[in-house]
Amino acid sequence: MSSTIKVLLAEDQSMVREALAALLGLEDDIEVVAQVARGDEVLPTARQHDIDVALLDIEMPGCTGIEAAARLHKALPAVKLVVLTTFGRPGYLRSAMEAGADAFLVKDAPAAQLAEAVRKVLAGERVIDPTLAAAALAEGANPLTDREREVLRAAADGSTNAELAAALHLSQGTVRNYLSTAIQKLAVRNRAEAVRIAREKGWL
Repeated sequence: MSSTIKVLLAEDQSMVREALAALLGLEDDIEVVAQVARGDEVLPTARQHDIDVALLDIEMPGCTGIEAAARLHKALPAVKLVVLTTFGRPGYLRSAMEAGADAFLVKDAPAAQLAEAVRKVLAGERVIDPTLAAAALAEGANPLTDREREVLRAAADGSTNAELAAALHLSQGTVRNYLSTAIQKLAVRNRAEAVRIAREKGWL
């Protein structure tokens, strides 16, 4: 491995991405060798560059940073994964760790902390925002199944049960059952509240 840590930066907001790249570029031992604005560009770009660490924002078009992390971890397990988020949602932390993330930080952390996290994960350490770690433990595990999450995500735009059934290749009755179970688990009155609560907790 070279003495310079080669980093892939995935962030859909160009100003934030460029600022992060500039800050990391000030470090003598870190080089941002590739930047992408979409989650589905992470893996193909990582394959093109011999990277050591991927910095992944969660909210991106194409696929989320957590989904991109899972794909990258499966295809290139040697690459270390640092997930960055604007939203300190405990459910995101659990999902990121399950996807293979080595670090989870909020974006308002000091720049020096981000550079240090890059070095630490490369040394085999795990770096987690302590406030989020405590919140994730207090929150407990995501009660929703993968299917319930999928149906809730699809329902977020206000689609009818018939539209959801067609989009997800399920029967309307099955869609109703998944929505009903999710609403019960989250102790809310309707699907709109279920979507809101699940998003706030980082469970979608």
